[in-house]
Amino acid sequence: MEKQKNVFRRSLDELKSPRALVITAMLIALNLTMDLLGLKIYLTPELRVSVGFVCNASVAMLYGPTVGMMTGFSTDVLGFLLSPNNNAGYFPGYTITAIVGGLLYGLWLYKGRPSIPRCIVAKLSVNIVCNLFLNTLWSALLYQKGFWVLLPGRLFKNLILLPLEVLILWVVANIVLRQFRRVFSGSVSS
Repeated sequence: MEKQKNVFRRSLDELKSPRALVITAMLIALNLTMDLLGLKIYLTPELRVSVGFVCNASVAMLYGPTVGMMTGFSTDVLGFLLSPNNNAGYFPGYTITAIVGGLLYGLWLYKGRPSIPRCIVAKLSVNIVCNLFLNTLWSALLYQKGFWVLLPGRLFKNLILLPLEVLILWVVANIVLRQFRRVFSGSVSS
């Protein structure tokens, strides 16, 4: 009996399915559309949740960390190219952040039911690694401000938004998974 493939290889194998490619492309397009339209949940003018992250998290949940990383890369680069506000120029650090986010969502959500604990750990790990560490590092480099100067405000924002982001992730991920299973149950894999 062949050893079970590791999670990255299984995820890469998902790309052999035209269905996986189409669904991934649709969710990338949906994420870009929401970002370009500025669809966000505003708690205050400074505190807002961009809901596009659920598209990348959904891809990673359905198809794993490898596809999640590719989705993060694609979404970030296409978002930059399509954005009317890209006067500052392209910075690859934020692309690295998007790739790592896809990796983390895939590791925590792939091949499992998106339970509240899994959503908490997935979103918390993305907030700590991507939002607090990587994005603070990129901002410090780009704007010549100290990492430790930027961190407290970013920490406060991420702590305040975490419960709402987890709730959004849990609700949307369960809806996506339920609809995916309903639409494709009993059908032959493409």
